[in-house]
Amino acid sequence: MRSALVVAASVSFAAAVAFAYPGGTPEFQTDAAPYCASCHASANLEMMSGMAPERAEKELAPNKHIALIRAGEGPYQSLPPEERALLAEHVKAVDANTSVKISAAPRVAINGEIRVTVDVRGGAGPVVGVALVDTPQRWLARPATGVGWVVSREPQILGQDFQEQTEWLSKRPLSLGRNLAYVNVTGLHSSAVANEWATAQVVWTLRAPSRPGKYPLVAALWYGTEKASPLGVVTDPIRGKMLRGTVAGHSGRILFSTPLVIEVTVE
Repeated sequence: MRSALVVAASVSFAAAVAFAYPGGTPEFQTDAAPYCASCHASANLEMMSGMAPERAEKELAPNKHIALIRAGEGPYQSLPPEERALLAEHVKAVDANTSVKISAAPRVAINGEIRVTVDVRGGAGPVVGVALVDTPQRWLARPATGVGWVVSREPQILGQDFQEQTEWLSKRPLSLGRNLAYVNVTGLHSSAVANEWATAQVVWTLRAPSRPGKYPLVAALWYGTEKASPLGVVTDPIRGKMLRGTVAGHSGRILFSTPLVIEVTVE
């Protein structure tokens, strides 16, 4: 009896996780760092520096995700070989067309304010996560506030229609402050079949550190791949369209922008 309860609980937990994370973090309005996304695959080896080569290779998208599709393992067993090959090509197209770029003024005065813009292209949708961190390293990055930047206002989130989004951020009590270094952008849709790719933008206002020096800023992007393909979704009678790979497929990605180094000056 106890074993049956443990199995049932495990299945229930796995279903809940599979339902939540491929749709972003709808109930978690707080800062995040990319180490938490163990179900995601890494977009490149550069973000895994310092890790044992064998371990780093396992984290790469072609090995952690696309290889499972091609081999028909786990959640991909039900797809015939020709559909697995097509899904793999669709996923590769998403990766090839996804980018994250960060821009800001090259210098700012001590305790002065600076506007930081992050532009996102691609990702399967319907949600991506975007954050400001201090280094483009998956296991080492921390929120940019860790090196002295202060998010002085709540970030402005602009979706695919370039309209401002407030729903996700407004779930956080105003009394706690909504000046987060991490956000969800919702309502996105990309199509690998039609070669159409979502775009979004997040704008942060930061207060500079209180000491002069050179300080890093990097944009981190969490995105999915399979929902850009009709073969990447399955229909659940209760929950509707679901991610084919679930968490077990590792179909999510972590990607970083090119780092900025901003000089904080006395004047």
